[in-house]
Amino acid sequence: MHGTKILDEADRLMTVCNSCRYCEGLCAVFPAMEMRRALSDGDLNYLANLCHACGACYVDCQFSPPHEFNVNVPKTLAIARAESYAAYAWPRAFSGLFSRNGLAISIIAALSVAAFIFGFAAVSDRQVLYGIHTGPGAFYALMPHNAMVALFGIVFLYAILALAMSLRAFWRDVSEPVGARADAPSLWQAVRDAGELRYLDGGGVGCFNENDQPTDRRRVYHHFTFYGFLLCFAATCVATLYHYLLGREAPYAWWDLPVLLGTLGGIGLVIGPIGLLVSKRRRDPVLVDEARYGMDAAFTAMLFLTGLSGLALLFWRETAAMGPLLALHLGFVFALFITLPYGKFVHGLYRFAALVRYARERKMMGSGSAEE
Repeated sequence: MHGTKILDEADRLMTVCNSCRYCEGLCAVFPAMEMRRALSDGDLNYLANLCHACGACYVDCQFSPPHEFNVNVPKTLAIARAESYAAYAWPRAFSGLFSRNGLAISIIAALSVAAFIFGFAAVSDRQVLYGIHTGPGAFYALMPHNAMVALFGIVFLYAILALAMSLRAFWRDVSEPVGARADAPSLWQAVRDAGELRYLDGGGVGCFNENDQPTDRRRVYHHFTFYGFLLCFAATCVATLYHYLLGREAPYAWWDLPVLLGTLGGIGLVIGPIGLLVSKRRRDPVLVDEARYGMDAAFTAMLFLTGLSGLALLFWRETAAMGPLLALHLGFVFALFITLPYGKFVHGLYRFAALVRYARERKMMGSGSAEE
């Protein structure tokens, strides 16, 4: 018996799959499963986060519904994966906060922070909100730089701490022996696999969505989203260096590096999340965990709204709309940060850790075969 009913069901399915092994060439889940004689809770959470939900095993499986064995690996592992986010969350008191009402909570948090910034500006000078501000330091007319850094610095550091503690708990549970360190080759292999979304291709044919015709759409939208997020993060880092090392204050010129990186990232965060949300709505319900759609949609929607509001701020920053747009953009960024440790974002960290673990296992198995 396992800690939850869904892990019991995942164990049952893995027993069937280990007897069949027809799908072992589709992704990393089945080879990893075959390396184990028994599955602990940590093993099952490892397999769940190693799964990329391409749906190929469901389509190929001879025991999928309506067969009496009722083998549905993508949906079962999707539910187990979502439950693992709460199981390893830090602090545990917040573990289930976003599981069902994530989108509503995120929107409320974003608008609350935007309203706070509106109020902050109104108390200082009512004309600031709708005034036209240009040149270096224009953004800080709405809210002083130090106040902005304090507000967002605290929530960012909290998010980093919570994510680190969650990832530590996951790694300790899925690694063997407990606390095992990842070696450089395994890390590099995991970086390559994650960067290419290697296991979202259904064994080479593509991802299954609303029908039996596989495509690479989800993979493309994931790439837009992932690299858009990285570009926006890089833009923020470069802008921070500009401010503290070069003494240059935002906003920057259109051709400046932070703006170029942020613009490309913002475009990625508009195209990617829209594609993912549409794909999610159209996908065959038999493949997804519909009960937790709100949690999935919350993170994707926050990324989209952050990218969209950032682009809008860029285009209208020298107009009277700058104040309201900046307040909204900062509200969405705040909501994104505060929800990172408790929503869909953690699946990226857990999946990367699972890929590292899988790379280590393959390396160890290869070494064992060579020694024999």
